[in-house]
Amino acid sequence: MATGKIGVSTKDLFPIIKKFLYSDHDIFLREIVSNAVDASQKLKVLAQSGEFKGELGDLKVSVKVDKDAKTITVSDRGIGMTRDEVEKYINQIAFSGAEEFLEKHKDDAANIIGHFGLGFYSAFMVSDKVEIVTLSYKDGSQAVRWECTGDPEYTLEDSERSERGTDIIMHVSEDEKDFLDERKIEELLNKYCKFLPIKIVYGKKKEWKDGKQVETDEDNVINDTTPAWTKKPADLTDEDYLTFYHQLYPMADDPLFNIHLNVDFPFNLTGILYFPKIKNNIDINRNKIQLYCNQVFVTDSVEGIVPDFLTLLHGVIDSPDIPLNVSRSYLQSDGNVKKISSHITKKVADRLEEIFKKDRKTFESKWDDLKIFIQYGMLTDEKFYERAVKFALFKNVDGKYFTYDEYKDLIKGEQTDKDGNLVYLYANDKATQYSFIQTAQNKGYDVLLMDGQLDTPVMNQLEQKFEKSRFTRVDADVIDKLIAKDNVKELTLTTRQRSEIEEVFQSKTPTIEKTNFTVTVEAIGETDFPIVITQNEWMRRMKEMSALQGGQMSFYGEMPDSFNLVVNGNHPLVGKLIADMENATKEQLTPVYADIDKAEARKSELNKAKEGKKDEEIPQAEKDELADVEKNITSLNDKKKEVLSNFANDEKLVSQLIDLALLSNNMLKGEGLTKFIKRSIELM
Repeated sequence: MATGKIGVSTKDLFPIIKKFLYSDHDIFLREIVSNAVDASQKLKVLAQSGEFKGELGDLKVSVKVDKDAKTITVSDRGIGMTRDEVEKYINQIAFSGAEEFLEKHKDDAANIIGHFGLGFYSAFMVSDKVEIVTLSYKDGSQAVRWECTGDPEYTLEDSERSERGTDIIMHVSEDEKDFLDERKIEELLNKYCKFLPIKIVYGKKKEWKDGKQVETDEDNVINDTTPAWTKKPADLTDEDYLTFYHQLYPMADDPLFNIHLNVDFPFNLTGILYFPKIKNNIDINRNKIQLYCNQVFVTDSVEGIVPDFLTLLHGVIDSPDIPLNVSRSYLQSDGNVKKISSHITKKVADRLEEIFKKDRKTFESKWDDLKIFIQYGMLTDEKFYERAVKFALFKNVDGKYFTYDEYKDLIKGEQTDKDGNLVYLYANDKATQYSFIQTAQNKGYDVLLMDGQLDTPVMNQLEQKFEKSRFTRVDADVIDKLIAKDNVKELTLTTRQRSEIEEVFQSKTPTIEKTNFTVTVEAIGETDFPIVITQNEWMRRMKEMSALQGGQMSFYGEMPDSFNLVVNGNHPLVGKLIADMENATKEQLTPVYADIDKAEARKSELNKAKEGKKDEEIPQAEKDELADVEKNITSLNDKKKEVLSNFANDEKLVSQLIDLALLSNNMLKGEGLTKFIKRSIELM
C-alpha cells in the first residue's frame, strides 16, 4: 500500500481563489472592511485585558477611492501586523489570525468577525495588485510593506508608517473599473457595512452651498455602530423601534409591531423582526429579513434560518452561531440552525399571544394585516398551528371578531345540521353575495367573511382539524340545503310540471365562455327569490386551489365554471309562469305526451321480452323495433323541448327572472345587461 500527500500548488490555486472565492465580486469590500473592523476590535480586547496600555484614540476605518491612481484604500488604526505576522497570516492561505485570536481570548472576543482566513484574498477578485502597509501596536515594531500581483510571488520589505494599523491598497483591474465609481462604493458600504461596530468613514460630508455640493470638514460616517438590535429591549422606546425600521426600509409604511430577539443560551441570537403592513394580498415581498454576523451583513435570503412563513416579515437577525460557508453568503444546514428556527417560531407565537391577551382590541384592529402571516404559519408549521389556534380569529360580515372556540359556541345551536355537522357559512365578497348573506341572516345564521388569499387552504385545513365541521359559501346552494334540517319543505309541483319548467328555463340560460348552467327546481320559501344561482362548493374550491397552487391542480383550473340555476318551485311568479305555460302549450303537447306514453309502454314491453335471453336469442325484428321506438321517443322529446322553448321565447318573464338572478350575482354584463334594461322598460 502506498501513501503520500496530495500536492496543492499555489500557482494553480490562486486563479481559482480570484475567480470563485465568492459568488459576487462586490463582496471584496465587505471582507476587507470587516478585516479592518476586526483589527480595531482586537485592539479593544487587548486594551481591556491590559495587554495594550496605549491610547486607543479614534479607531475609525477609512475607505478612499482614487480614480487617477485606480486604487481603493481601506485603512484602520487597529492592531496592525509585524513582519512575522504578515508571513504567518497573509502568506499562508486560510491561516486565520482571527481564529487564533479567538482561541486565545475566547472569553471576551465574541465580536471578532473573521474565521476562515480567506477574506483578504477577495481583494484579488477585483485587483491586479494588492499592497499592505502595516505597523503593529507592539512596542518597537517596524512598519512593513507587502505587495502581490495575484500570483504566488510577493515582496515584503520595511516601510514607513507613523501610526499603528493597516492600509490595504487595491489596484483595481481594468475589467472591474466600475468599482472606482464613488457612488458604487458608497452603495456597497451601505449594503454590507451599515451597522458595523466601528465607525466607517467614506470621505467628507457634503452640503449645498452657492448652488453646488461642497465638502465640509466633517467625516462622512456611513454606519450606525450601535443599531437597535444590539441594545436591550428595556432601553428602547416604541419610537426607537419605528426609527430603526425606517432606517432599514426608508420608503415603507409603518409596521404593525415588532418582536425583539435576545438570546444568549443555548446559542447567541439577537435581532428585531417587524410585521409589515401589507396593502393588498399581492403586495407580498419576501427576503426582507437581513442576516448579520456580528453586525456584518451576510444575506437577505434567510431560507433555512427563518421558518418559511416568517420570510414575509421584515427586520434583522444577527447570530455568530449560524454556520456559514467560507464566503459567508450561504447557510449550511445543521442542528443549530433548526434550533434557532424553532426558537424564532416560538418567540413570534409568544409575542402574538401576548399582544392578543394584553390588548385584544388592538390585536383585532390589526388582524386584517396580520392574518396572512398567521395563516401561512398555520398552514406550513404544525407547531405554530398548535400555538396560533389560541389567538387566530374569524371575522364575520358584520366586522365582529371571534376566536375559533368563541365562534363555535356562537353557531353550534343554529348551524348544526340534521346529521350533527357544524356548518360554517362564509362569503368572500359582501357586495356580490349580499342577497345570499341576507337570506342566511334572516334564518338566524351567522356568516363569516373569508376574502383573504389563503382562506381557501385554511378552510381545507380547519375541516381536517375541526370535528364534524365543514365550510360552505353562502351561494353554494339554497339555504335549506346548506344547513339541512329535518323539517324539509315540500315541492307542490307534479313531476311533469317540474320537468317542463326546467326545460323552459334551460332553453334561455345565457351563453358565457367557459361557463355551464344546470337548471333545477327546488322547494324554497314563497317569500324567497324566484330564481337563485348557486355554485358547487367543492368544485369552486378546487378551482380556487388550482389558481393558488397550480401544478397538479391545474386540471381543475382549466375546467369551466359550473353554476346551478335554481328555480323556486313554490314562488307565486313561478306558479303563474307554469299556469301560463300549460295554457299556451296544452294543445301542442297533449298529443305529444300521448305518443310518448305509448312509445314508452312499447319500449317497456320490448325490454321485458329481452329479459333472461342472450343477445343471439332475440329476434332481429324485435331489436330493430326497439331501436325505432327509442329513436321515436328521442324525436318526441325534441318536439316537446321545441314547444317549451318557443313558449320561453315568447314569454319575457322567463328571461327577466334569469337576468335578475344573474344581476344579483354580478354576472349580467355587456349586451345581456342592455337587453335586460330594455325588457324591464317594456314590462313596465
